[in-house]
Amino acid sequence: MVHEIAKREDDWSRWYTDVVLQAELADYSPVKGCMVIRPYGYAIWEAIQGTLDRMIKATGAQNAYFPLLIPESYIRKEAEHVEGFAPELAVVTHGGGKLLEEPLVLRPTSETIIYSMFAKWIMSYRDLPLRINQWANIIRWEMRTRLFLRTTEFLWQEGHTAHATHEEAEEEARKILDMYRTFAEDWMAIPVIQGRKSEAEKFAGADVTYAVEGMMQDRKALQVGTSHNLGQNFAKAFDVTYQTREGRREHVWSTSWGVSTRLIGALVMAHGDDIGLILPPRLAPVQVVIVPIWGSDEDYGKVWPVTEKVRGMLSGDFRLTVDTRDTLSLGRKFYDWERKGVPLRIEIGPKDVSRQAALLCRRDNKAKESVPLENIPLTVGKWLDDIQRSLFARSQKLLEEHTYRTDRYDEFREMIEGEGGFLFVHWCGSPACETKVQEETKATLRSIPLESEKEEGKCIVCGKPSPERVYFAKAY
Repeated sequence: MVHEIAKREDDWSRWYTDVVLQAELADYSPVKGCMVIRPYGYAIWEAIQGTLDRMIKATGAQNAYFPLLIPESYIRKEAEHVEGFAPELAVVTHGGGKLLEEPLVLRPTSETIIYSMFAKWIMSYRDLPLRINQWANIIRWEMRTRLFLRTTEFLWQEGHTAHATHEEAEEEARKILDMYRTFAEDWMAIPVIQGRKSEAEKFAGADVTYAVEGMMQDRKALQVGTSHNLGQNFAKAFDVTYQTREGRREHVWSTSWGVSTRLIGALVMAHGDDIGLILPPRLAPVQVVIVPIWGSDEDYGKVWPVTEKVRGMLSGDFRLTVDTRDTLSLGRKFYDWERKGVPLRIEIGPKDVSRQAALLCRRDNKAKESVPLENIPLTVGKWLDDIQRSLFARSQKLLEEHTYRTDRYDEFREMIEGEGGFLFVHWCGSPACETKVQEETKATLRSIPLESEKEEGKCIVCGKPSPERVYFAKAY
């Protein structure tokens, strides 16, 4: 029996969980806070992974793999890093039935183990820049979890680079940030805001953290990807040095950057509707589903050859499947593919065959059109491109309509506690003002924009001079 999906306006949180479960993206694990990623959900991750992997390799990075177990002493070498991650660490104290001489941390991130290896691999300027990426699992002991968005174990990509100068590291961090923006907008169909984080929100151990932030349909922010300029913090902690052209020994400058399986949660919340998931065609594991319709052996004899013909016309250019299940009603088949967000459905029945046509049905706007068989490949390509553009345009409209400017704190609080959205306001740079906003409204400083014009003003909290506006929002 199919569980009914809650409506977004009635219970957003339940709607999200219902879609994840009913679309068969993931399920709860016996271990509290962990999840099982089901085949369909993992296929989406593979689509994300495959695309990003090509983009990452185009930057010159190579894939490698580092151990899940990290000596506890490594974590403690970088003081800010250990302070930032201490509450989330999972520690192994026993192995082989014996107490370990040194506890081992299950990686919350890999800077410490990777830079310990960089110290062995980097000898001179000839070894730089060094760019390494890994696809791995991460363990962070979260108190409040939600499928894909925040779990004790999750999958991610993390890149790490070492450079000869601060300028090179900064250029790398910004280049990767732009790569994430391109992926979010061109592949996920989610418009994002690029910017840097405040001191309170930056990655533990970084000099600067950059991020891309998207707006979900409930008008909360979701951090889609982060890129960190680590300066020389980890290089000094692990003595990662190189010999310059002049023969001096200097510490390298490094970056780290990553995205995770929370991107699947972003796809759900950015595009889904009350029926279920809606996937952008570029990341959909199944772009087209063909549903043949027959009620008798005679109908089958007419419909199946045409179904095979259409399959042959499309299979080389599109990811598709043919639904031949005879255990489900036609309506249940349609619903099954709709809740899984397949962008395009092709129905072929006896009447369609008699017209030498097929019925094409869009998932995003429910549009339907009878298309002659010879025009199907061209029409499918055009429709998939249009769905991709349409999803982005719809998300862009949401972002624009729910991004507000205000110079009054009372109005700020009213907006945040009402419809929500991104509040573009003046901030003096004081951590005290940032903390006050968070404590009183639960909104956090999401982004100090990189490209907006500087604008003198007064801090929305304390009234002191402010050089620019920043984005606050409630967030996941």
